[in-house]
Amino acid sequence: MKMFTKLALVSSMAISANAMAMQSMDDAALSAATGQDGINIGIGISKVEIEKVLIHDNDGLAAGGTTGGTATAGAIVISGNGVAGDVNETQGVVISANTAALLPTLNLADLVIDTDAGTGANGAFLNVAANVSGLNINIGKISVAKSGTASTTSIRRGAVTGSENAILSGLSLTTGTMTANIQLGAAPQGAMIKLNTTMTGGLEIKNLGILDNSTALGTKDGSSAANRAAGEIRLDSIKVADANGQNLAVDAEISVVGKSGATNATAGYLQIVGGKTAQDIYINGVYLGSKNGGSATTRGTNAIGDVEVQGLQTYYNPTHAPGADIKGAAITISGH
Repeated sequence: MKMFTKLALVSSMAISANAMAMQSMDDAALSAATGQDGINIGIGISKVEIEKVLIHDNDGLAAGGTTGGTATAGAIVISGNGVAGDVNETQGVVISANTAALLPTLNLADLVIDTDAGTGANGAFLNVAANVSGLNINIGKISVAKSGTASTTSIRRGAVTGSENAILSGLSLTTGTMTANIQLGAAPQGAMIKLNTTMTGGLEIKNLGILDNSTALGTKDGSSAANRAAGEIRLDSIKVADANGQNLAVDAEISVVGKSGATNATAGYLQIVGGKTAQDIYINGVYLGSKNGGSATTRGTNAIGDVEVQGLQTYYNPTHAPGADIKGAAITISGH
């Protein structure tokens, strides 16, 4: 969305400047047009809704063996949860501003865009400094399903109706204000995206439910023994903050690494390095089996209690050398 906004703005400026004649605009021209060097963009969106998100694995899991794979395309599906009146009743993802943690401009995000020649023959880069208001991110039901076939009337593919097995009942995240710096091109900061900020009030995840559909029977609505609902591990709330604090330091680097077959035969990957400070975690309301199980008088009282973790610190070792551990965690994501 941010990239479309930037492209639309730059295109309109170039067209109006010289009736379809394409010409470069340096900082002096930008300063005359905007009152300062570079470009400022305020994104005044109040809410974003997404009906469904599907991630298709086109070759599935290899057939045979003990894994039960069929080599048939499957999908991860994020969709509405169908709960009447819930924010995710019909929408898989709903993102809105956290009114308790807004930017001074009241925008959802403010962007400051600059280009720089950098150093050396190929040092040029685009710099985007982003300030983001606190967000309420509500995610509906997350399922796995059989991928559908491409439509002949639209670009939709979807999933086969009735093939979905829910694995998460959903979750909600509440964040504070954040800043990020994005560099495209030479990226002298050392990573494409660099986060170095404090999330005021920490991070809170609410209403997280992990489902086990292997135990469900019949209609899975829990109405009888023959219609047993899926088992669920339910967590009312997870709060994450710096050790002995209320806010959460966010210090992470996100890089996209290209192929390098000559050295390690990799096709490329996304890497996220973060978690450099110790954290406290408090999990409120842990339920095993079903949160709403039992009779009307005991329903909701079957929690096993709260769980607290103090001073959690992870380490990673990029060189695998003894004693070379570094505070944080490195997450690598690639296709196969």
